[in-house]
Amino acid sequence: MPSLVKKRRKKMRKKKHRKMLKRTRWQRRQQGK
Repeated sequence: MPSLVKKRRKKMRKKKHRKMLKRTRWQRRQQGK
């Protein structure tokens, strides 16, 4: 069972990273304008 929890944590980390990337992209667009 512990291995399953570790896998879930890894997936959550990836999703969090994607959200951060989206935020940085929006900031870059605003600066470009």
